[in-house]
Amino acid sequence: MHSELVLLIKKVAGVCIAALAVVVFVAFVSLPYTLNGHPGEARATDTAVQHMT
Repeated sequence: MHSELVLLIKKVAGVCIAALAVVVFVAFVSLPYTLNGHPGEARATDTAVQHMT
């Protein structure tokens, strides 16, 4: 391969990996917030809150 093509592939791969790293970081940071606790963690049942059905 030409050296310019190798350089282009490295730059494109670097940008893709950096973008993927940001997405993975945001997903794993926001997941416990969305679930109101860590996955697999026991949650206390709140009996004071009643559903409106």
